[in-house]
Amino acid sequence: MNTKQIGEIGEDLAVEFLKRNDYNMLERNYRNRIGEIDIIAEDSGVLCFIEVKTRTSVNFGFPFDAISRSKQRKISQTVLTYLKAHNKPEGDFRFDVIAVMLDGTGKNPDIHLIKNAFELDRQYYF
Repeated sequence: MNTKQIGEIGEDLAVEFLKRNDYNMLERNYRNRIGEIDIIAEDSGVLCFIEVKTRTSVNFGFPFDAISRSKQRKISQTVLTYLKAHNKPEGDFRFDVIAVMLDGTGKNPDIHLIKNAFELDRQYYF
């Protein structure tokens, strides 16, 4: 499997996980001129922008390690552009991260969700 396929499997598993946990799925792989948001969903009325990181081993770090400060800034910029384009006020939203660890067979995934994983980088607020 290549990294794109691994990422797609991880996102599919993340969507299933979120649905089982009563998230309302709104969009998947949202793209704008700045970047991409893997999943946009609602959790108890809160708009959630969810980054999914999938790994098959920890040789290159744990999934959460891949959410660097620069990645957080890019996600913040992408979300602010989304909010502006959809006439949504800066209000009830958050950034969640889902880490998916796959074993060698792709079965028995280990899935972890961190709610409010990071804050909006206000430097990029319009």
